[in-house]
Amino acid sequence: MSTYTGMTAENMNGSIPNRYFYGLRRTDQGELFIGKADQMKIDDSHSITINNPGDPVNNFPNFESGQDFYEGRDVHHELVYTNLNYEQLRWDERNISYYVNDEGELVARINHTFPYDDGSSSNGL
Repeated sequence: MSTYTGMTAENMNGSIPNRYFYGLRRTDQGELFIGKADQMKIDDSHSITINNPGDPVNNFPNFESGQDFYEGRDVHHELVYTNLNYEQLRWDERNISYYVNDEGELVARINHTFPYDDGSSSNGL
């Protein structure tokens, strides 16, 4: 009979600080989009664009891994950095899937996936 001491691989992967990046943005039509990237994944499907192409003066200049940012709109609800793809940025060690349920409530599922319906929104552009 063998025993295991120390952290399991599941515990170790769940305890990496700032493993997941989350970005929130809304379109001019009011649709909300959440971007998510897992730093433990290295394929292109998990990449996130922070600043869209344009005049560098309009870029978000202080992006730093692990630093949250919530001031993407001013008091008049205008974008502070027009090239910034996400108005709010946050990091977490938990794998969170956000979705809107049938009652219109925003739900967060922690460490459980959610099968998103590809036809339920626009392309967000």
